[in-house]
Amino acid sequence: MTTASPPPAVLGTQPEPAKKAPKRPQKRSWSGWLFIGPFMAIFAIVFLAPIAYSIWLSFFRNQIVGGNAFVGLANYQQALSDSQFWSALIRVTVFLAVQVPIMLLIAMIVALAIDSGRLYGKSFFRISIFLPYAVPAVVASLMWGFMYGTRFGLVGNINEALGTNIPNPLSPDLILLAIGNIVTWEFIGYNMLIFYSALRVIPKSLYEAAEIDGASQFRLITAIKLPAIRGAMVVAAIFSVIGSFQLFNEPAILQSLAPNSISTFFTPNYYAYSLSFNGQQFNYSATIAIIMGLITMAIAYAVQLRGMRKEG
Repeated sequence: MTTASPPPAVLGTQPEPAKKAPKRPQKRSWSGWLFIGPFMAIFAIVFLAPIAYSIWLSFFRNQIVGGNAFVGLANYQQALSDSQFWSALIRVTVFLAVQVPIMLLIAMIVALAIDSGRLYGKSFFRISIFLPYAVPAVVASLMWGFMYGTRFGLVGNINEALGTNIPNPLSPDLILLAIGNIVTWEFIGYNMLIFYSALRVIPKSLYEAAEIDGASQFRLITAIKLPAIRGAMVVAAIFSVIGSFQLFNEPAILQSLAPNSISTFFTPNYYAYSLSFNGQQFNYSATIAIIMGLITMAIAYAVQLRGMRKEG
């Protein structure tokens, strides 16, 4: 009995591939939103909503006739021609240009000294230098304010004991320098910790290769350490710029100790606070806050771009 053999395949033809079953559309998973949802809700309530409300306030003005009326950009035009606002802005800009480089330089030197391995008791020094950052700004301002006193503070005691005549740190000519000293004392430890953390993640192989080549400690700093922590330096500079434009606690606390030196428009934030809580000018205060927010973002972004350009 013979079986029929299949017909020979035709040359040049290929068997048709089996048809694949159509893919079912995958359902979108919302699991990720369940995790970030609570954060986004809180972020929107405590951050986005106040900003939106401030922007809305800045377009209105409470007038004697007509009440709260829409005025468009009139508040912004008033702010740009306000001599008190410009005086406060120039003051914090000078403060930023002088205080921030000094603070970051001292923090960098301290971080390099602790990381060098030649400093005995580096754990004690690291904690001691960081400790002022744990002191609230209000407490630090009060403490330094009483130390600056010429009649009841440390300066007055030194003048009385030694018969000297140390200038009053709370005088109009020295008040900005005195506030800069307080802010530097508060934030040296914070920036030192940023620099020190960046120094600790530098690969040890770079140090070993430099030692084989006979590099000195100064060469290690300039050729390895500083270039490796440039990113941390940019971050610290951005934080310092933002903090300088937000200067408020120190002038607000010292104002009662030096009323002739600190005016209600000493800094933009203090000016906005005085307009809102003392002058009941909520709309104009919101306008000042929005303008300062935009200026701060622009300068912080410029610092970031400059730091990234150098890093590249």
